[in-house]
Amino acid sequence: MTTASFSASNTAAVAAAAAAKTVLITGVSKGLGRALAVELSKRGHTVIGCSRAQEKLNSLQSELSSPDRHLLLNVDVRSDNSVKELARVMMEKKFVPDIIVNNAGTINKNNRIWEVPVEEFDTVIDTNVKGIANVLRHFIPLMLPKSRGIIVNMSSGWGRSGAALVAPYCASKWAVEGLSRAVAKEMPDGFAVVALSPGVINTEMLQSCFGNSASGYQTPDAWYFFF
Repeated sequence: MTTASFSASNTAAVAAAAAAKTVLITGVSKGLGRALAVELSKRGHTVIGCSRAQEKLNSLQSELSSPDRHLLLNVDVRSDNSVKELARVMMEKKFVPDIIVNNAGTINKNNRIWEVPVEEFDTVIDTNVKGIANVLRHFIPLMLPKSRGIIVNMSSGWGRSGAALVAPYCASKWAVEGLSRAVAKEMPDGFAVVALSPGVINTEMLQSCFGNSASGYQTPDAWYFFF
């Protein structure tokens, strides 16, 4: 079941998203990001996707409907400079997103917090929290002149609860929830900021913590997110 936290005065913004839009999706090379990119391209939307995996981006490009209409770039959302360059390229090509899906994310290997390596903890926070902040920093100013838009920050059920062995991930998704609620209060009318928990999906991240039991859940290709 999907759940979301909306800002006030966003009904018109959600309704406006029914027409063809330009959609920026981070972490687009696999999992939900990839499934969402393929589905949105089929529905006539223009997809601007980014990931650190160039080979997977190349493969995805050929799977998109009307591939020449879309733009897939190698970007590390953990790097403010990398996201800044993405914004520059998009402006140069006159691509201003109507919708942003901050999907890039990672999870720690199952471990008690005192056994999680410092570098691994930092990677989770840098990707799941700072990565979103970097995108918001560089793209909200580009969207404001359009006076409308939707920002979807991928959260998790563990952003509203807790689970043993994945404390860094839980902490990051609680941060996503709080960040989304705060930014929603900063945006003018016409914008919606959403913290979305997509449900339990059989992705590589789920497999890392659920093991073989992850196969009992729906795959990304069976998951639909409607704009």
